[in-house]
Amino acid sequence: MRSRDVHKITNSGWIEVVTGCMFSGKTEELLRRLRRAEIAGQEVAAFKPSVDDRYGEETLGSHDGRQWDATVVDPGEGVWEIADELDDEDVVAIDEANFFSDELVAVCEHLADRDRRVVVSGLDQTFRGEPFEPVPELISLAEYVDKYRAICAVCGEPATRTQRLIDGDPAHVDDPTVLVGAEESYEARCRNCHTLRAD
Repeated sequence: MRSRDVHKITNSGWIEVVTGCMFSGKTEELLRRLRRAEIAGQEVAAFKPSVDDRYGEETLGSHDGRQWDATVVDPGEGVWEIADELDDEDVVAIDEANFFSDELVAVCEHLADRDRRVVVSGLDQTFRGEPFEPVPELISLAEYVDKYRAICAVCGEPATRTQRLIDGDPAHVDDPTVLVGAEESYEARCRNCHTLRAD
């Protein structure tokens, strides 16, 4: 790797985490960082979980329509394929980290230890408002963390939570954690407007 691609003092790679609720601009920020790396002449590799096909099978996409070609990997058994697929890329981007198994943490550490800049994007909370692993663990290990907020769909205040809706009503607390969707299934909510159905 070129010396400008790693931390000057420690001569190492690092991990960046971009997190927040849905519609907060996480993937948009991830794509912005990839574009800047490309402009700087750095080689980039992007990865996404196979369960997320909202913007095409081999495409990272944001709600505002921006896209980037990505390699699809199985979020459970295929996590180490992220490291195996790399050649000489300087920057490794991983979108929707919340869909991956906890093994993603070891993969990111492995890549950073080998002088790569690892940029990870994902939800930090489930629709219940609970930690959405492995993102919280990645946050604790990362050198850089940015938490983005959206606008609450109910009151207009800053939103940090993701409200899942089923036929327009709040999801039941016992519903499955993972349900891939966008505007038809989720809204950004603030703490006060976020609700769960427990009956």
